[in-house]
Amino acid sequence: MKEIYEPKFVEKLFDKMSSSYSKMNYITSFGFSERWRRQCVEEIEIEKGKTVVDLMTGMGECWKHILKKSDKNSKLIGLDFSTEMINRAEKNKGKFEKSKIEILKENVFENSIANETADFVISGFGLKTFNDEQLGKLANEIDRILKPNGKFSLIDVSVPNSKFLKPFYMFYLKNIIPILGKLFLGSPETYRMLGVYTEEFGNSKNVHRIFKKQDFEVEYVEYFYGCASGIKGRKIK
Repeated sequence: MKEIYEPKFVEKLFDKMSSSYSKMNYITSFGFSERWRRQCVEEIEIEKGKTVVDLMTGMGECWKHILKKSDKNSKLIGLDFSTEMINRAEKNKGKFEKSKIEILKENVFENSIANETADFVISGFGLKTFNDEQLGKLANEIDRILKPNGKFSLIDVSVPNSKFLKPFYMFYLKNIIPILGKLFLGSPETYRMLGVYTEEFGNSKNVHRIFKKQDFEVEYVEYFYGCASGIKGRKIK
């Protein structure tokens, strides 16, 4: 399983999925993905005039929620290493002409964001593509780019604990989503990987454990019976 966490593997996977990822994300979450993004952003109450960094920004799906309370002094930095996702984020940027948005095509572990730049850090649906070592590096990077007392909120799809929901959900991930992938892309294998990542990920409790080792106050959060989970917190130094 080690190779599925290699950055080049993940980058190519999301390049392939970029044309249909937004639709598939909506379908695979039964329409909840948009709601979960909004809830993830609302967890940390972003203020006007602040700098927000959106890691693994994808096509900028979280931007409309992040920018709700923005003003002329606010800034949004979106970062992703997938060329195709970034190309779509550039197009999405045109919907927010009055907002200050900087887009970086960079690996989150080798990014050019200066120390203590961000007041807030957001990430929607990028956690499951990291192994434990990479999650530790992600925690270090968020610690580095956040200002003291800066806040973060991260979310991803999860395997629910419910005895009723779990078997249905896993059948859907392993069997129905690849069929939809074939329908949209002609490639069931590409979207089968979303099920592989989600099953390996489980939920964000491991992320919570890893982030507790940093200079953070951190809290575990679940959404809709554990079908999504995440962490939110604050840098205390």
